[in-house]
Amino acid sequence: MDTIITRFPPSPTGYLHIGGARTALFNWLWARKNAGRFVLRIEDTDEARSTKESVDAILESMDWLGIDWDDGPYFQTQRHDIYAEHIDRLIEQGHAYHCDCTPEEVDAMREEAKAKGLKPMYNGKCRNRGLKKSDNTVVRLKTPDTGVTIVDDVVKGSTVFQNSEIDDFIIQRSSGMAMYNLAVVVDDITMGINTIIRGDDHLVNTPKQILIYQALGAPLPVFGHVPMVLGADKARLSKRHGAMSVGEYKKMGFLADALINYLVRLGWSHGDQEFFERHELVEKFDLEHLGRSAGMFDMDKLYALNAKHIQKKKPVEIGDDLVPHLADLGIDATNDAFTQGVIETLQPRSRTLVEMAQGAAFYYKDEIEFEEKAAKKFLLPESAGLLNKCADALEGLADFSQQAQEEVFKQIMEETKLGFGKIAQPLRVAVTGTTVSPGIFEMFIALGKEKTVQRIRKAAQFCAARG
Repeated sequence: MDTIITRFPPSPTGYLHIGGARTALFNWLWARKNAGRFVLRIEDTDEARSTKESVDAILESMDWLGIDWDDGPYFQTQRHDIYAEHIDRLIEQGHAYHCDCTPEEVDAMREEAKAKGLKPMYNGKCRNRGLKKSDNTVVRLKTPDTGVTIVDDVVKGSTVFQNSEIDDFIIQRSSGMAMYNLAVVVDDITMGINTIIRGDDHLVNTPKQILIYQALGAPLPVFGHVPMVLGADKARLSKRHGAMSVGEYKKMGFLADALINYLVRLGWSHGDQEFFERHELVEKFDLEHLGRSAGMFDMDKLYALNAKHIQKKKPVEIGDDLVPHLADLGIDATNDAFTQGVIETLQPRSRTLVEMAQGAAFYYKDEIEFEEKAAKKFLLPESAGLLNKCADALEGLADFSQQAQEEVFKQIMEETKLGFGKIAQPLRVAVTGTTVSPGIFEMFIALGKEKTVQRIRKAAQFCAARG
């Protein structure tokens, strides 16, 4: 095999779902691993359900995931002439024929076969009639009556299908529209696709597709059918298991690299390694370690993995992704030095960017509102003096580093005979409005001396007013 060429062919009847994203990833990784090509093809022949909105959503999700393509996007609705040309060739070479049997007649054939204990199927009535094309004829592929069709699969091994159980299936409707199996094969042949990794729900179509390859005299691609993604209850993943579309995970604050890491690990392994950066996946991905058993989608594991990816990245790498989540909270921010400092304080304690944005909100407020319970416990009338003492000491620092701040608070602790916790909690409430925040010193540094001192003095005024 020369250059590896893979593809991803989504149907634009909805958003890009998790299972589809994983299929795209497997094909993309294999192409990138081998310096090959990755083709994007939009299978939009279901014109009643296909929408431009779905196409746009799929492309947007792939762009967010960083799954780029080398060729395409191709649209099947723009390739009718190509399909017709191949169908005509199959008819001319005796591999296909016109059939005018009505749906009712075909149903009767299936019932008759069923009554005899056979597989319900079309009986080949028009195979040798030599019918010409008309408004009511479909085109069927002549399938072998005997022998077997073997699917050699890099994931499942060999699966044998009896040709006697594959009827002369339709490859073109009476309207002239190519059927799915024919269109897919012609697309893959003409686009040079030589490796196909897809869900094992497609395995039932593969013997029919192999027969079309053989009838067209084309070499077979490498097939790999991966088990479907299941929910924790071992049922096929659906909306009841949580978010389904890739776009929803973006809105929930997951990083693209974390979702990619998680999805790839749902059906592929590299020893016991769980955490992968993107370049590692490209380097290490192979077909030999695609799993034969279904992956169970576990939101807790995804949250944990996302937290690790957040911790691993530099703040500047997170900033552009965080800004839209801050905007959702009404915060106008940019990926500047201030936001990056804020991110650094929140990386160790954020599972998602939504959590990070919520935790960051206090940094951007002009006025801090104190939680009633926190103020009642820590912003007491007698706290005013302590807060002003801290504000004076911090304001006098030429160096606002953590080391300098620690020295200041050692002095305050000696003077007041208070433990650091007794000092830190009123300060935390003063600066954030709550009792939960990043570490005091790192928070002060991110906020900056001016804002820190300003907030502490306002809290001192609040305390004094309560007296």
